[in-house]
Amino acid sequence: MGFFSKIKNLWKSDAQETTEKPEIKDKPSPATPDAQEQEWQAALKQSLAAAEPRLSVWLDHLLQGVDSKGELLWQRLYFFFDALEIPREEAEDFVARFSKWLDDMGYTDLEEFRSELQYRLALALDLEDEEDEKSRLFIKLSHGLSKTKAQLSRQIDQLLSSSTSFDEAFWEELEEILIMSDVGHKAATELVQKLRTEVSGQSVDDPQEFKQLLGKELAAFFPRPQKRIKPDPPEVILMIGVNGVGKTTTIAKLAHRDRMKGRRVMIAAGDTFRAAAIEQLGIWAERADAEFYAKSHGADPASVAYEALDKAVAEGTDVLYVDTAGRLHTKSDLMQELKKMKSVMQKKRPGSPHRTILVLDATTGQNAMSQTELFAREINIDEIILTKLDGTAKGGVMVAIALQHQIPITFIGLGEKMEDLRPFEPESFARALLG
Repeated sequence: MGFFSKIKNLWKSDAQETTEKPEIKDKPSPATPDAQEQEWQAALKQSLAAAEPRLSVWLDHLLQGVDSKGELLWQRLYFFFDALEIPREEAEDFVARFSKWLDDMGYTDLEEFRSELQYRLALALDLEDEEDEKSRLFIKLSHGLSKTKAQLSRQIDQLLSSSTSFDEAFWEELEEILIMSDVGHKAATELVQKLRTEVSGQSVDDPQEFKQLLGKELAAFFPRPQKRIKPDPPEVILMIGVNGVGKTTTIAKLAHRDRMKGRRVMIAAGDTFRAAAIEQLGIWAERADAEFYAKSHGADPASVAYEALDKAVAEGTDVLYVDTAGRLHTKSDLMQELKKMKSVMQKKRPGSPHRTILVLDATTGQNAMSQTELFAREINIDEIILTKLDGTAKGGVMVAIALQHQIPITFIGLGEKMEDLRPFEPESFARALLG
């Protein structure tokens, strides 16, 4: 059923659905609340009864007077779940997993785990698209893109302030700024051509209006993910990418997202050429609360994929992530290995792998373009995830990759925490990039 499946539809806004607000039951907490407890409980229930969900507001009420993990926090969470009529078993499962995660991470103080708690609740309640959550993500995205923004946005601002018209010199300098920001020559040229047409005959009266137009055209370069018919479980996802791009942690973060949505997840260690890779992936699988399948160092990766899929089918797994090696110094061997893995999974379960995701490191700039070309020549890529966007001034390479290969970018990595892998939205990216 998944976490909190009973209430998720309450937050949908389709026109066909009723506008009736959810009924919030006034259930007593196990202990008689004192005046302070009654105050936050009343405030929380009032917020819950509002027409639109506001997770950050709910959390403010829930965490009033809480400064660390412990019994008070658990009682507050249970009251919150009771108010939403979440089955006790599901609530206890959520609390138990979160408590274990806190113990594993060694976190005690609220400031250490508040953002993770909000992230887990957003996924469990299916509220990631709620406005407060989108605003929180935009702030994180803006912070993550600060280095790229400092280079690109500042130079564009300077160009706009020093120009009186959209003359040839203006367009040449704008194109150079875009190229130097790793947007790429092709993307920069196309972007400038589109903007020339849009502002033909105008003067530089409103720099902010021009930047909004630039952001709109920038966002239009990114292809949107195709709507897919969800396959019968398990959904098989093949993860590819060179060593060092953050593939292992990305798999764990994806698995964590799925677990928070109530899905059963398995991770298969298909990189058998490095014993350390198997061990590391096992550690991350445990952190993500996912099943882990591995064979010994040096085993045939295709057999790992086949046997993991067999086990996933038998155990009723919802999602299977299959890791792969990323040894660029043996490119032909690597590509043949990937093709073999896909072939054996296809034989075991027609249609699998259902998605192949390429993981790239944003800090490598144009090298990420080269890696995309390398893999795309040999294997069909359905999606791209770009990691380490928070530590680079080369975020513009996303535009070049999207335009050149027309492969949707579905997630971006904005930090090391589980919550730092976030869905990619082109409009938010352009707005955060240009200010």
